[in-house]
Amino acid sequence: MVKKGIGFRCGECGYEPAKWVGRCPECQAWGTIEERGDARPPIARVAAGAPSAPARPIAEVDVEAARARHTGVSELDRVLGGGLVPGAVVLLAGEPGVGKSTLLLEVAYQWAVGGTAGPSLYVTGEESAGQVRLRAERTGNLNRGMYLAAESDLSAVLGHVDAVKPGVLIVDSVQTMSSPQVDGAPGGVTQVRAVTAGLVALAKERGLPIVLVGHVTKDGSVAGPRVLEHLVDVVLQFEGDRHSTLRMLRGVKNRFGAADEIGCFELVEDGIVGVPDPSGLFMNTGADPVPGTAITVAVEGKRPLLGEVQALVSKSHMPQPRRAVSGLDSARVNMVLAVLEKRAEVKLSEMDVYAATVGGMKITEPAIDLALVLAVASSAEDVALSSKLVTVGEVGLAGEIRRVSGTGRRIAEAARLGFTHALVPPDSGKLPDGIRVLEVSNVGLALAAARKA
Repeated sequence: MVKKGIGFRCGECGYEPAKWVGRCPECQAWGTIEERGDARPPIARVAAGAPSAPARPIAEVDVEAARARHTGVSELDRVLGGGLVPGAVVLLAGEPGVGKSTLLLEVAYQWAVGGTAGPSLYVTGEESAGQVRLRAERTGNLNRGMYLAAESDLSAVLGHVDAVKPGVLIVDSVQTMSSPQVDGAPGGVTQVRAVTAGLVALAKERGLPIVLVGHVTKDGSVAGPRVLEHLVDVVLQFEGDRHSTLRMLRGVKNRFGAADEIGCFELVEDGIVGVPDPSGLFMNTGADPVPGTAITVAVEGKRPLLGEVQALVSKSHMPQPRRAVSGLDSARVNMVLAVLEKRAEVKLSEMDVYAATVGGMKITEPAIDLALVLAVASSAEDVALSSKLVTVGEVGLAGEIRRVSGTGRRIAEAARLGFTHALVPPDSGKLPDGIRVLEVSNVGLALAAARKA
């Protein structure tokens, strides 16, 4: 029996169940149902109040004050849609050690060097000011227009903003900040929600762009309540393999531009640098072709990226042949292997198959199916494919090659990098000149054409 006047609410998504449960029925999170002292009061009639500003025709609203300002980091500007919009709140999330703080220190430096939009204020709650100063010296990011504060109290942060009057505010990280008006430990659901709401109100009131650093959980999602992603304007995910220097900045949510754009960075000894043309990082630059490799073109956002798919097929010495995948969708790989054995008569049932990408690249789109087919068949037959051949296409269960989006852009990128032959699905539309294109309708024809290329 639910006591009268007692309500319950999920701290993650705000769902209000009729009674306490261990798992939220809405977001499936465990242990997030909180008891509220009083149930929601009845809705009262609201009287009309005086508006803060009169409504105007949308064509008369001034947009110059809301134009995006360049951060000085071109790859970040690409993902943001041109730069930081005044009053925007950006959440940058990523695993520990991926380079979030290094990237934002570069942003603070470039903003201060520009000097036209005011100084930059970097607030750290995880490190001391001396530690950040040492990292800035190591990476060469020192400028008198950069201001640094080590604080974990939201009211102190607001005091620094009043004193410095920055053009951009960077908070590292939102999970370490706390508000004195709210109960709970820093990093808790209540504190994170209150701190983020306070910073969002500050950004909108003063037209101040704010960048928040966020932690991630073990499954890669942003730590904290789900409402955190709804409060901010932009959510960016910083990804990278700890064994590789390549880093990918991926847009998850963007109210001011495309939400599927990516930026590429490379960690070097003296900091982090943008990579405007990263296709060469995902391919083996060896001169001699090797059996089991095929080149494809993936599209991340609006950017076509050439990548290399590698496969190794060897005789299995175990009752159950092994399937190992790195950088690819394992379920998709198993499906392609089944199609290859059934439709192209490539015997794989007694073979170990290893499939991977080069350079830490992760490809999950179906457009690389044809490259995987050719790589596996090449390794099984121990015959190398031409190093000037690129393939694009999705493979269906019947062995047919299906069209994919952006085939023209993909082939144009391959032609720019010197490839001379391409295998594409039928009816792929208008394709660029300068490269010999052959349309293949099924995996059998694709294998035959690849052997002749």
